[in-house]
Amino acid sequence: MCAEHLAKNRQVDNIVLADARTDAADAMAKRLDSSKISVEKVDATDARALRKLLTGSELLISSIPAELNKKVIEMSIELGIDYIDYSMSVNSMEEFEEMDRKSKDRGVTILTSMGADPGISDIFARYAANKLDSAESARVMDGDSAVAEGYDFFSLWSPAEMIEEVTVPAAVYKDGKMTYVPPLSERQMYDFPEPVGPLPVYNTVHEETFLMSQFIDGLKYADFRIAVDDNFVHVVNTLRKLGLHSLKPIDVKGVKVRPLDVVVSLMPRPVDMIGKVKGFAGIVVEVIGQKDGKRVQAKVWSTMSHEKAYELAKSNATGYFVGTGGAVAAEMMLSGEISDKGVLVPEQLPVEKYVSRLPAKHLDVREEITAL
Repeated sequence: MCAEHLAKNRQVDNIVLADARTDAADAMAKRLDSSKISVEKVDATDARALRKLLTGSELLISSIPAELNKKVIEMSIELGIDYIDYSMSVNSMEEFEEMDRKSKDRGVTILTSMGADPGISDIFARYAANKLDSAESARVMDGDSAVAEGYDFFSLWSPAEMIEEVTVPAAVYKDGKMTYVPPLSERQMYDFPEPVGPLPVYNTVHEETFLMSQFIDGLKYADFRIAVDDNFVHVVNTLRKLGLHSLKPIDVKGVKVRPLDVVVSLMPRPVDMIGKVKGFAGIVVEVIGQKDGKRVQAKVWSTMSHEKAYELAKSNATGYFVGTGGAVAAEMMLSGEISDKGVLVPEQLPVEKYVSRLPAKHLDVREEITAL
C-alpha cells in the first residue's frame, strides 16, 4: 500500500519492492503497471545481498518483522540512506541514544514506528495533546470488526507479531512508571465510533505505551488496547498454555522448529485473504487534560471499511492504514517537511501537517473535545 501511494508521487523516480517471497510484490507491480516499479528477491538477513540492493538508494521503507529491524537500520546508517519502518522492538528503546548519535553523524533520518498503530495512532495522540494546555493521560484503541468467510482464526497483519503481542504481559504506564498486566487479562467493552461499533478490547504490549509516555510531556497514564474477539482469545490462550507461542526452537523427531512458526504456517497470510474480508477498522485516541482551566477529553479517530480498501487498492483496511502511515511520512521527507537527522518517532513530527495530508489518501480524520 505504501508503494502504491508513492508510485503516484512525482518526486519518486524509482521503487524497488524486495522480499524473500515476491508473489505479492509481483502482483502489485503487475496491477499498477508502472515503469517506476521493479521487484527483487532478497533475504533481509543476507547482509551482502542487502548492501547490494540498497547501494545508491535514497530512502528505505522496511516492513520486515521488528526483530530484524536493527540490522537493517545499521545498514541504512552505514550507507547514508534515510529510513522508515512500521514497528520496533520495545527493547531497542534502550539503544536510541547510540543509534541517534550514529545516524546524526551520517546525516541520516531514522523514523521508526510509522505505520498505523504505532504510527498514525501516535500522531493522533500528539495532535490531540497539542489541542490542550496540558495532558495527563493518553489511550489508544484499535478496533476491527472484520469477518472473512471460510476463516475462523486469522490476523490481518503479521500473524506472528499478533500472536506474540497477545501472549506476553501487556505494558501500562501508570504514575510515572511502566507496569505490566498478564496477557489478555483485562477485557473491556469499548464503543468505537460508527460504523465500527462496540467491541471487546484488551491491553497488549505496544509501542504507543512506551512512545507516548516518553514523548508527550506530563502524562501520568498511557496504554494501548486492541479489539480481540472471543474466539481468537480462546485459541491464543490455548496456544500459550501449550507453549505453541514460543520462539525457542524445540526438537521434533530430530528437526529443530520454533513452535510459533508451525502455528503461523497453518494460518492464512493476510495477502491470501485480500478481497475476502468484510467489516470496518478504526483507530481512536483519547487524551485527557486541561483546557482553559477545565478538565476535558480530546478525541481523534479515523475509520475505513475493508471493502473500501479493496476498492481503492486491492488491500484490506488494516494494510491500507499501515501503508498510508508510512507513505505520508515518506512524502513529507521528500518534500522537506521532515528534515531532522537522527532517530525520530511519530510524536516528534509536525503532526498538524501530517494529519492534513490524510484526507487526500481517503482517510478522514474526526476530532472532538468534550468537557469531563
